[in-house]
Amino acid sequence: MFAVLKTGGKQYRVQAGDVLRVEKLNAEAGDKVQFNDVLMIGATVGAPLVAGAAVQAEVIDTIKADKVITYVKRRRKHSSQRTRGHRQQLTLVRITELLEKGGDKTDVKAAVGARTKLEPAAKPAKAKKSEAEVSAEDAN
Repeated sequence: MFAVLKTGGKQYRVQAGDVLRVEKLNAEAGDKVQFNDVLMIGATVGAPLVAGAAVQAEVIDTIKADKVITYVKRRRKHSSQRTRGHRQQLTLVRITELLEKGGDKTDVKAAVGARTKLEPAAKPAKAKKSEAEVSAEDAN
């Protein structure tokens, strides 16, 4: 039996025992994760998702993809060049189990993508001035 799951904006056809390279997940090596966005499992096709279906996996490692080089050159009267490199962060997972029903009742944590940017810390609220301080400033 196989399933089609969606994670990181991509779709994967998986069977038990498969090893996948998916977009970085918020999980450490050895953790068990569960993919709840299942588009198809066995002969059941979802509209758009199969209710109650899940795919469980074990995180093997966090890796980086091969480096992609981009090169931009402006021709003629402009003498500018730019070279950039990028290595996408990936998570290596091994599919352990395909669940047609009861995927929402398991205690395995959901596979959630890692945040790329942390939110800025909340700024502390400024203390209000007392009426005495305000009147003292107005007097000056």
